[in-house]
Amino acid sequence: NFHGRTTTIISFSSESNSKDDFGPHTPGFISVEFGNSQAVEDAITKNTAAVLFEPIQGEGGIIEPPENWLPDIREICDKNNVLMILDEVQSGLGRTGKLFAYEHANIRPDGLILGKALGGGLMPVSVFLSSEEVLQWMNPGSHGSTFGGNPLGSAIAKRSLELLEEEGLIENSRVMGDYFKQSLLELNSPIIKEIRGKGLWLGVEIDQSYITGKDLSKLLLKKGILCKETRDTTIRFAPPLIINKDEIDWGVEIIGSAFKAIEEKA
Repeated sequence: NFHGRTTTIISFSSESNSKDDFGPHTPGFISVEFGNSQAVEDAITKNTAAVLFEPIQGEGGIIEPPENWLPDIREICDKNNVLMILDEVQSGLGRTGKLFAYEHANIRPDGLILGKALGGGLMPVSVFLSSEEVLQWMNPGSHGSTFGGNPLGSAIAKRSLELLEEEGLIENSRVMGDYFKQSLLELNSPIIKEIRGKGLWLGVEIDQSYITGKDLSKLLLKKGILCKETRDTTIRFAPPLIINKDEIDWGVEIIGSAFKAIEEKA
């Protein structure tokens, strides 16, 4: 799991490169297997305050949980009076073809963490959303930071949310994401082992006997396509929500030609 790089949240990470040589770590976090509802229920005690996770793991390699997992966790949290908090910094705001990724499961969390796209590419903005019942314990001034509540950042975040609806970007993410995924599948390349994800957020699992994820990312960068490897074997594609069919065709053609060149050298 991955939720950031500040001292407290790395204490919750299972990534050694996020934790090693940093500390002291904050106690009180228990990590369990992603997608395993029984493991979550078994880990809950009388002292458990919340269950925090990504509805689709980003740094983990665009990993989707089993279909009924989110509803199961919602039920477990309700039964144990524990908050269900979702980190949608990567998956939220139209990225998966819904405003929020949790909507694919028809549930509602108690808390939602957002950032990245919220700033519209102009400013760093992040928020924590929750109900009045939860947030009533935080009075004005009881929690803040030097740059928290920035007026310009707030205005940009508001306009970014409006544009998602006004320009139909959420629906475009769904339609273009399906098209992108199908186009990649039709390359029928032995380099591709699996394609995961929803909307315009795809993880392409590659066969490392042909090329490493990092080397493939560098190769595509030289050809004008920006992507990012994770877990060594997965390439993450997250194109802008305004992308159109012609631009996807252009990108897939370049990806396909790169794959063919790699295959010929293998």
